[in-house]
Amino acid sequence: MSSISDRVRSLIDQSGLSLHDFADQADLDAEQFRECLSGTSPFSTVDLAVIADEFHVSMDWLLTGAEPPLAVAARTTTGMAAEALAAARDYVARRADLDKLGYTQPWQPVSPAAPAGSTYAAQGEALAKSARRAVELQGRLVVQGGLPELIEAVFGADVAVEPLGDGFDGLAATGQGAKLILLTTTSNPARQRFTLAHELGHLLADDDQDVHLDRDIFARAQKIDPSEQRANAFASVFLLPEQTLREAVGSVKLTRESFAALCCDFMVSPATLAYRLLTLRVIDAGTCDYYKRMTVREAAVVADRVEELDRQVAVSQEKRLPGLLVRDTRAAYEVGKATLRPYASLLGVDVDELRDQLASGQDNGGTA
Repeated sequence: MSSISDRVRSLIDQSGLSLHDFADQADLDAEQFRECLSGTSPFSTVDLAVIADEFHVSMDWLLTGAEPPLAVAARTTTGMAAEALAAARDYVARRADLDKLGYTQPWQPVSPAAPAGSTYAAQGEALAKSARRAVELQGRLVVQGGLPELIEAVFGADVAVEPLGDGFDGLAATGQGAKLILLTTTSNPARQRFTLAHELGHLLADDDQDVHLDRDIFARAQKIDPSEQRANAFASVFLLPEQTLREAVGSVKLTRESFAALCCDFMVSPATLAYRLLTLRVIDAGTCDYYKRMTVREAAVVADRVEELDRQVAVSQEKRLPGLLVRDTRAAYEVGKATLRPYASLLGVDVDELRDQLASGQDNGGTA
């Protein structure tokens, strides 16, 4: 059975570096590093954090040799899904390392309220109502542009956005102490917002404990999957709560113009709003078919809110780092539990450049 030293040596051998060169590259004391490899001295958590970051592996793998399911999936999957899984694997491994240092993911699940035997759609609706109550108890509202921050603050799940290419909406990953939602950058902010709520539904329902991939949340094959039905129902109710929506509709006469304005107010697509109103029996099937054909941009044009949509598009096309992961990685460095290297690599900047920024107070706190 291999030891920590064996695993570290194998990584160095694969890199083609000498022990001295690797120690120098990783800012480790070469003599002390040799003692750790020989078994004379134990590896410190800081040493392991540096080695894990340098080779893009988890501290858990260094300690145990066990490869988590998400790492296996990332290695064996191809295409855009492989890119998404690789990104998720990196974030999850980083959380696992932080967990070892005492920084646990602040996950806050909610209690599902659906009675036994309920349909999957009813389960999703009940779960969404519980989630909304959690939001309201903390005095926060689901506001425009603030859904990732709200999910991190209320539920303790990390939210990241990466350019993952067309045909891939997002994923929800659970494991090694992590709860992560990863979305793709897009020019359709309403779709990204619905995907975010959809993935939160997967996490809160404990779907697919390792990773749940959503290449297209609106694909026909996904619509008939029970867990997808539940996640879609959750997203619809979470973003468009019945009382709030009825009050908004009741204050105006429902016309093409007022419908378009509601889409902009709630930051949802016309199809999402139309189906929700149909479910609540506010409109009939024919009216639903009429409104759902409208696009997000058409709704913005009709409501005279194109500039607002353009600002949302700009945000939805930006990369976003997981806020909680960034916060805890910096905290571990500040108290001396980790070097600056993991924080720099997470931000994607040179470690010396970041050290200078911190010294001058110019660190952006992880904004990508």
